[in-house]
Amino acid sequence: MDAAMVDEREGSKLKWLWLAVLVIAVDLGTKYMATAMLTYGNPVPVIPSFNLTLLHNTGAAFSFLAEAAGWQRWFFVTLALVVSVVLTGWLKKLKANETWTAIAIVLILGGALGNVYDRVVHGYVVDFLHFYWQDWHFPAFNLADTAITIGAAMMVLDAFRKPAEDSGDADRSN
Repeated sequence: MDAAMVDEREGSKLKWLWLAVLVIAVDLGTKYMATAMLTYGNPVPVIPSFNLTLLHNTGAAFSFLAEAAGWQRWFFVTLALVVSVVLTGWLKKLKANETWTAIAIVLILGGALGNVYDRVVHGYVVDFLHFYWQDWHFPAFNLADTAITIGAAMMVLDAFRKPAEDSGDADRSN
């Protein structure tokens, strides 16, 4: 095996897929527990401004398209699977020094696949984390949604923390 192949393999960011698997396992485990222990739609206060409330979301984030005729289930499954393939391809092409981006990608990947499982098996996504303030209620969500949000925020932060590429037009004064 030549040195270039060893360096490429050692720098492979596919090794971070374990984190996606962990996200899926924890997400599905907490959804199972919520389904087993909570009564649908009945809030269980945990601390002020936070309840555990079992809800089923047939739409996307914030119940977008939840009232559609059912076509959205397979649309979101297909979309998530396509995005997952694209993310895995992107992950595979990352350089050894792009660990932050790799973690962001696998968090999004794990969250997307956790919610895909729900859509395929149940026809809806199980949500149970419910924050509110007085009469304002944030839409209920789950740990898959949390992983997706953290991954997306990491990508946004990454865009601001990366130095601009050298354009080659540096001021050359002699």
